[in-house]
Amino acid sequence: MADGNHLDAIMEPNGRVRSLRRALDAVTDRLAPVLDLSRPYIDGVDNLPPDGRFLLVGNHTQAGSEIFLISDAVRRTIGTRVRPLADRGFGRLRGLPADLMAAFGGVIGEPDSARELMRHDQTILVFPGGGREIGKFKGEEYTLRWEGRSGFARLSVENGYPIVPVGLVGGDDVYRSWTTRDSIYGRFSEALGRRLNGRPDMAMPLLRGIGPTLIPRPRRMYLRFGPPIDTSTPLGIDAPGWVEAVKERTRRELETILADLQRLRSTDPYRALNPLAWRSATTA
Repeated sequence: MADGNHLDAIMEPNGRVRSLRRALDAVTDRLAPVLDLSRPYIDGVDNLPPDGRFLLVGNHTQAGSEIFLISDAVRRTIGTRVRPLADRGFGRLRGLPADLMAAFGGVIGEPDSARELMRHDQTILVFPGGGREIGKFKGEEYTLRWEGRSGFARLSVENGYPIVPVGLVGGDDVYRSWTTRDSIYGRFSEALGRRLNGRPDMAMPLLRGIGPTLIPRPRRMYLRFGPPIDTSTPLGIDAPGWVEAVKERTRRELETILADLQRLRSTDPYRALNPLAWRSATTA
């Protein structure tokens, strides 16, 4: 449970965090032209409710670029700051790292914190797969690992908060795993995670980038915002059943977005950021 002081700090950060936020905004604005050089494919921004009152539900990738790309696209389109819900493990952060996370808008993903954000009509971003969705073994690219998590749907239904599914393709191709999850290494990594932190689902794959190195492979990013999902409970439907229906609809629509973007990428001559294919890059 989040205490009152924590909830107050969510909406009223201290002076140090406000200063860092201004600095981060300035850096982000100056880096925008650099980001645009990679020509990320972004569509569906017209699906974003202009009042900013919605919950973005996305997929994590190996590159982790989805957090920045989603936040930047929303800020450029409707001018609101996205509030990512971070894994509870980040709650152990102290000092400058904690302040930087708060300056970016990040909030520990506790139910009380999410409710406070919704009470203030904030734009919220959640990855139901959490950290378990970042480390992808061979064959797991662009798969959702929600494993029963439905808290985002329950909170959205409780507060009548629209859900906007948002998918990113490209981030799971910057690095690839050498092995599958059921390989000898995969089983060893799961056992190690279970022993160290009780989380076998946080097993980390052996990754490679360009060739056998960890140099990231240049890849174009493809981002799509889907139409908002109305979470208002219809008459005659029990709350638990409706929560499950909202969760499954969100999953289906996000999986459709990811499949569509992968098909689009397969025909894009600029998918590997080859400068010779710049002019023929697929556009929205």
